Amino acid sequence: MDSGAKIAKLLQDIRASYWFLPTSMVLLSVLLALLTLYVDRHMDDMPFSLPETFSNTQVDGARSLMSIISQSAFGVAGVMFSMTMVAVSFASGNFGPRLIGNFMRDRGNQLSLGTLIATFVFALMVARAIQDPADAGGEDPIEAYVPHLSIMVSMGLMGVSVFTVIFFVHHIPETINVGNITAALGNKLVTAIKGLIEDREKDEDKEHDWPEHDPDTIIYLGTSGYVQAFDKSLMTDISDENDLLIYVVAPPGDFVSEETPALHIWGGKPDEETSGKLRGCFAIGHSRTEDQNLLFLVDELVEMSARALSPGVNDPFTAINCLNWMFTACLTAANYKSGLREDRKGRVRTGSLTFLDLLEQGFGNSRPYTETDALCDAHVHKLLSRMQKDLENEEDRETLRQFHARLDSTPRKLRT
Repeated sequence: MDSGAKIAKLLQDIRASYWFLPTSMVLLSVLLALLTLYVDRHMDDMPFSLPETFSNTQVDGARSLMSIISQSAFGVAGVMFSMTMVAVSFASGNFGPRLIGNFMRDRGNQLSLGTLIATFVFALMVARAIQDPADAGGEDPIEAYVPHLSIMVSMGLMGVSVFTVIFFVHHIPETINVGNITAALGNKLVTAIKGLIEDREKDEDKEHDWPEHDPDTIIYLGTSGYVQAFDKSLMTDISDENDLLIYVVAPPGDFVSEETPALHIWGGKPDEETSGKLRGCFAIGHSRTEDQNLLFLVDELVEMSARALSPGVNDPFTAINCLNWMFTACLTAANYKSGLREDRKGRVRTGSLTFLDLLEQGFGNSRPYTETDALCDAHVHKLLSRMQKDLENEEDRETLRQFHARLDSTPRKLRT
């Protein structure tokens, strides 16, 4: 049975792929070429006519024009793809290989490549439709035919391609600008936190009394990899139908093996069909993704700060930029609406992410690197002290106070 998790993983793969959007644009260009060629064949029946400037092109001129457009579009597309690969290699080497997915998802790069390839394909199809009487040879004579509307559209696409190249040349340096990369990660993280808080507030399920004894059943997924997607809605429906309480041991982002427990179940032992449905709520892949796993975004910021503070780079200002976004994310988790609290509602629980988890994952994991640099070490204390003043909830202030004290009291050799 296809669950929402499988569909979500498919959509993730499509978004992260570099082929889907350009391929779709190529198919659209084929359909557009067929449409314009049809209109050219039936121009006498159309309620409009082309300006004389676009309707007096000769066969040789039309073929030369289509040849120039197709060759230049394809050649520039190859250069654009090479520039993209250089940018990806630079980013993965300097900021971390886990950032490659962000470049592959970049719509600007995909649209630029798709526009050039679509123009190339359109020009080829139009060139094929041009007829020259000299091509008939000894066969039946043919009339000269030039699809003027299609040629006009080709010229329009070429104009769009020129502006696309200008945009692309500007866009590529923007994508590898370290400030833009950290800002993009930070904004994604803040948006994900807000979305998670809003989803928890919309949850109308009541709280349940969870037993303290060991689970009645443990379910394994029977495969190895990272949990990339999880269909909580379907699992909730299954738990309601079978009167089960389910604790998800392996939420999105966790690595599971064939012998790793994925679900702890109370309320009886589900049959094989139900167990299969529960396993179908998970989608497993080869790597972690940012979808349904906002801690992965935190880890990317931590990785960027760690690389920035490595002896070979020694760039504390990039690390400070990452710390600023961690600060923003933690403050959002605490102060946005009801805050990121432990979720006790529903029959399905996933080990709720909390304000403290973000502190540990961000400032805690980056501490072995930031404490080695005087600027970053001072900035960490400055941010945590400022956060202490900005927090609205007394419980969060106490949590931060204890975290800050523990961070300072832990010997460096234990942190590293």
